[in-house]
Amino acid sequence: MKRLLLFCVVIFAAVQVGYTQQRPQYTQYVFNSYLLNPAVTGIENYADLKAGYRSQWTGLQGAPVTSYITVNTPLGDKFISQSATGMPGGGGVDPYSRSYLQEYRASEPHHGLGFMMVSDKTGPITQTNMNLSYAYHLGLTEKLNLAVGVAAGLNHISLNTSEITLETALDPAISNGDNSQWKPDLSVGLWAYSGDYFIGASVQQLLKQNLYFNTNSSITQSQTVPHYFFTAGVKLPLNDDVSLMPSVLVKVIQPVPTTFDLNLKMGFQDIFWLGGSYRKDDSFGALAGININSSINVGYSYDFTTSALKTVSNGTHEIVIGILLNNKYKVRNPQHGW
Repeated sequence: MKRLLLFCVVIFAAVQVGYTQQRPQYTQYVFNSYLLNPAVTGIENYADLKAGYRSQWTGLQGAPVTSYITVNTPLGDKFISQSATGMPGGGGVDPYSRSYLQEYRASEPHHGLGFMMVSDKTGPITQTNMNLSYAYHLGLTEKLNLAVGVAAGLNHISLNTSEITLETALDPAISNGDNSQWKPDLSVGLWAYSGDYFIGASVQQLLKQNLYFNTNSSITQSQTVPHYFFTAGVKLPLNDDVSLMPSVLVKVIQPVPTTFDLNLKMGFQDIFWLGGSYRKDDSFGALAGININSSINVGYSYDFTTSALKTVSNGTHEIVIGILLNNKYKVRNPQHGW
């Protein structure tokens, strides 16, 4: 009976996640907004390389495990060589400080290019998404930029039948089918940003695709659906050493109810930060990060599960390592990121 109850809990949770979000979710999305919005491509004054690993619902066999690598860089000599991302003089100034925000001005118009590879494994199903992205950043006012971005690539979905134990060996739901499929992928986004706030909107999986592991048309097929993301955040400097940075992420994925994430970070100079997060009907999170120097930063988060899985889950771990390449102004914090 205990095993039966555990099985029911796992199946219920998996169904909820499957219908709610077909793309991976991240606790530290603010640390790498490029994961959700291609308009962020090339937003900083350096090439931004990040690698992340997320182990969800630790202790539960077959729970989602996500790993990724992203890189994006600006293009445009005037932006790269003559503008430290909108701050004359560049490095040595904490972008979270009050004095930085008072002197801030919009970045020079420029282009951005990027690449992303995300691998997400849940039980016997693995999805690997690879995208190239492009964005253009335009100054609208003295202090406000607007970026428009697009990402295109491929999504690979595979089913490892060796990890499945069936009562009937030739189950029609997965037999005689294509267990390794490639599908085209497209995302678009907008990102408005200034020194002390940002507002973003994006949509992933614009191209609906049928997903099936059989050749029998009578078997129900699943379908990818567009994922809409709306984000916003502000910087609230308490003084030149400490700032509060609240942000929100709203996710609209039909046909399920809209959900949201709330985040609050506190930055201490340009050296380290602490924070907390809340994901509706899912979890609370604790976050921390440190900028080791102008080349390397690290972020870590732990989610305390509040959904039905809390009885069998040991929580969720996520770690992100960032590398700043060609960082000629030696900034330690992102100038436009949280």
